[in-house]
Amino acid sequence: MQTNINPNQFIDAGVDFHENSEGLVIEKFQEIPQEFIDGLRAEKANSKSVREGEYMRAASIPVVVVEKWINEGFDFWNASAKDILAKLRSEHLDDFITTNKQV
Repeated sequence: MQTNINPNQFIDAGVDFHENSEGLVIEKFQEIPQEFIDGLRAEKANSKSVREGEYMRAASIPVVVVEKWINEGFDFWNASAKDILAKLRSEHLDDFITTNKQV
């Protein structure tokens, strides 16, 4: 059964706790359905033909990616759209980019 997932819909992140020889391990995860990625790709493919208003969505970034970047020292909340898109590309996360337009 195929499910249509709106790319504007929130996808819950999860947390799992377990122990290993080094102690307590906190694992954060977020399962991204293929339908979500397909929707973002379609949005990106159509972005050149869509006239933007005052705001333009440049990317749809999962929470776990943002948290990872913050933990690595990347100031996501104060970064420019250009810097965020460059970081997505450098980490081969291009599927989360939703525009082909210059930012």
